[in-house]
Amino acid sequence: MKKVFVVGAHGHVGKQMVEKLGNQGHTVLAGVRSENQFDEYKDMKNVEPTLFDLTSTPEDMAKAFAQSDVDSIVFSAGSGGSTGDDMTLSIDLDGAIKTMIAAKEADIKRYVMVSAVGADDRSFWPNSGLPGYYVAKHYADAYLKDSGLEYTILRPTALTDNPETGKIVLTSEDNATMNIPRADVANAVVETLDDDDTINKVYEFTTGDKNISDVL
Repeated sequence: MKKVFVVGAHGHVGKQMVEKLGNQGHTVLAGVRSENQFDEYKDMKNVEPTLFDLTSTPEDMAKAFAQSDVDSIVFSAGSGGSTGDDMTLSIDLDGAIKTMIAAKEADIKRYVMVSAVGADDRSFWPNSGLPGYYVAKHYADAYLKDSGLEYTILRPTALTDNPETGKIVLTSEDNATMNIPRADVANAVVETLDDDDTINKVYEFTTGDKNISDVL
């Protein structure tokens, strides 16, 4: 079992992720912005909420990681679609990169990034409605690939609140749909952390008809 620090644990995917990881027997540090959010995790098994500020320095982040004695980091944070590009660059790009720097300073090797389909397709960005978001995701992913960390990058399609299916396919599959339940993205993170064969790989995936473990 792993000890995992989830950055962005209060997000729509992050909250489901920490609960699923805890239920699988992993110890989870749920990084959140405010102590007011702590009560939301009190009934989750093996989950401990902890304060974490993505606007802080890499040095402070490294201390938080080291003090938590974790062996893996999952980045699932985002500024949200209603913020401007300044906040997107601060959180989705600079915040992400600072956690990578901090992971190396804290001697943590395993790092899972929740990114997005389209992050490597510049032709998609202008008409996406969120060009700044995709720029941030692209360069955060690029930095991670060159960081020396044992990374996995998960790029789901558009997120929905539909019930989980436990089934996905790669977006390159014929007739792949372009949306996926948030719960299945959380399931993919759990499967990724349990499978070292996913290290140093990028997966672009969507809802489908194959077991997540088989696809990964």
